[in-house]
Amino acid sequence: MLHAIGIDLGGTFIKYALIDENANIVTSGKLPSGADISAERVIEQIAAAVKEIQHYAGMHNCEIAGVGIGTPGIVDSSNRIVLGGAENINGWENIPLAERIEEMTSLSTVVNNDANLMGLGEAGYGAGQGCSNVVFLTVGTGIGGAVVIDGKLFNGFDNRGTELGHVPLIANGEPCACGSVGCLETYASTAALVKMFKKGCEQQNIIYPEKEINGELIVRLYKEGDPLATECFNNHCYYLGRGIAGFINIFSPQRVIIGGGLSEAGDFYIDKVSDYAFGNVIPDCAVNTTIMAATLGNNAGSIGAAKLVFTSIK
Repeated sequence: MLHAIGIDLGGTFIKYALIDENANIVTSGKLPSGADISAERVIEQIAAAVKEIQHYAGMHNCEIAGVGIGTPGIVDSSNRIVLGGAENINGWENIPLAERIEEMTSLSTVVNNDANLMGLGEAGYGAGQGCSNVVFLTVGTGIGGAVVIDGKLFNGFDNRGTELGHVPLIANGEPCACGSVGCLETYASTAALVKMFKKGCEQQNIIYPEKEINGELIVRLYKEGDPLATECFNNHCYYLGRGIAGFINIFSPQRVIIGGGLSEAGDFYIDKVSDYAFGNVIPDCAVNTTIMAATLGNNAGSIGAAKLVFTSIK
C-alpha cells in the first residue's frame, strides 16, 4: 500500500504524519515551526519532519508516494509556490516550497492552503465522507474555508479563491485584518466572540483574569445561563449562521462542516448555528444540506495533505 507524508504547517508547530491510502495514521509527531525566526527556518523544520518520517518508513518498508503540505496563505495554481498572505509566518512570501522540499528530501511534493486541505480531509475521510459537494469552515482566531465540488477542491481561478472568512457580511462594519471591513471573520470567529465578551465585561464592570477569557470560558458560562455570555454566544451563532446561509444559497452542498474548538463544545452549538442558517436560506437550496461538526480534529490538515498527494498521482 502506498503512503504519503502529510504536513500541517502552523504559526507555532508543524504537525506531520505518515498516512496510508485509507487515511490511517501510521506514525505522527510535531516540531516547533520556527515561524517567528525566518522563512528559511520554517523550511528547514519541514524538511526535518519529512526526513524523520522517511527514516521511519524505511525501517518499516512503507512506500512513500510523496509529501503534501498545508500552509497558511495563498498558493499558486501549480500547488508548488507560496505566494503570500500568511501573516503569522515571518517572510512567508514568494516561497518555492515544493521545489525546496524536493531538493532537501528527494520526494515529490505538493502544497495547498491549510484550510483547503482540512476541508479536503474532512470531505474525503471525515464528516463529509460519501458526499461529493461540501463546504468546510474552520472557526478559530480567524475563519478559514474550503469548497469541494464533485469530489474536488474548488479554488477559483489561479488558486486565489474560497476565502470564505472574508465574505463582507456587514456593510460599513468593523475593520478586518485583510484590509476590508465587515468580514464574516470579524464577527463570527472565536477571536471575535472573545472580543465581544471582553467589551461587555468592561461595560458592566465584570472582572475575569485576562488569560482566562477564551471560547471555552464563554461556552461554560453560556451553559450556566450567564446573561453576558448568552448574549455574546447567541450573536456569534447568528453571524456564523448568516454566513453559512449565504454559502448554502451559492453552493447547495450536501454537507456544511464546521471545525475548530467551538465545534467540539457539543451538539447544542451546531444546532444553534443550524437554526440561524436554515432560518435565512432559500429553502430549495438547502433541501439536501446537513450542517455537522468536523470529526477528524487536529488530524484533518495532515490527512488532507496526504489526500492531495494521492489525488495528484492518479
